[in-house]
Amino acid sequence: MPVPTIAWENGAVKIIDQTKLPLEKVFLTINTKEEMWDAIKKLKVRGAPAIGIAAAFGVYLGVRNYRGEDREEFEKLFESVCNYIGSSRPTAINLFWAIERMKRIVKLNMNLSPDKLIGLMLDEAIRMIEEDNMVCRAIGEHGVKLINNGDSILTHCNAGGLATAMYGTALAPIFRASETGMRIHVYVDETRPLLQGSRITAWELLEAGIPTTLITDSTAAFVMARKKVNLVIVGADRIAANGDTANKIGTLGVAVLAKEFGIPFYVAAPLSTIDLKTNSGIDIPIEERDGDEITRGFGTQTAPDGISVYNPAFDVTPSRYIRGIITERGIITPPFAENIKKFKQEADQI
Repeated sequence: MPVPTIAWENGAVKIIDQTKLPLEKVFLTINTKEEMWDAIKKLKVRGAPAIGIAAAFGVYLGVRNYRGEDREEFEKLFESVCNYIGSSRPTAINLFWAIERMKRIVKLNMNLSPDKLIGLMLDEAIRMIEEDNMVCRAIGEHGVKLINNGDSILTHCNAGGLATAMYGTALAPIFRASETGMRIHVYVDETRPLLQGSRITAWELLEAGIPTTLITDSTAAFVMARKKVNLVIVGADRIAANGDTANKIGTLGVAVLAKEFGIPFYVAAPLSTIDLKTNSGIDIPIEERDGDEITRGFGTQTAPDGISVYNPAFDVTPSRYIRGIITERGIITPPFAENIKKFKQEADQI
């Protein structure tokens, strides 16, 4: 079984510090909203589903010590905590989806005391872990249908167990294929500048005993041209209503290459990653990170002082490059605008 990425233990949130991988497996205990904000911002916890769960716990941690009975005072505190946690990272829609779930708890239980509301918030955050595990397993079951024995699959960044509560999204079909005895191989992009592919994805796949080859991001074109890749599966941080998908920087290039070489390109993500309020990729906010991640990555200076740096954390892949979106309720295929809406409506009715 995979190691849980995030868990509730002994009155605190326990996470794996992903900045320490692959050399160390370090667990952090988080007791405050400030510690959770820091963990999300500094990528100690990362991956859209995991960020969502972390955000929910962060909201709970921010209000759990409230002891008054003044409902108006409590709601002001609650709103400020939600805004604070929401400021940690702007692109991953699951973060805001989780905060909205916490807000719904408050809205639907107007008659309850703050103390009881706080208890319901904790229950909701724990429920998100259980739901995420079921969702990711379902993504694996649907996605494995795309994989054939002997396939070589390329993935970018990390959408494995460490990007979720436990099982992963883009890696879920790969794990499932391995479980069924398929002979498969995975190419892992290193994923500059923070190397989530080489530090995390490669580590997870080796732990699972799946044959894996690490490549630089710039090698993807060459392995595709040499027909070493049959399928591409990546994760997502936000999917617009028309299917445009934001994922880790470099994903767009992989999608363009896949189309050029006739390789199916799939996105794997829970339905919660789809944002119907965002019409297209142009409307997705893109987080820009500190230039030091490029010029002084991992403590080593690799560029001259004073150089201007553009460091977007994500890019947007237009839906025309995407063969399908693997979700917990099946694979969404074009026309995306129509079928995404249908899938979301059906899920909302459950």
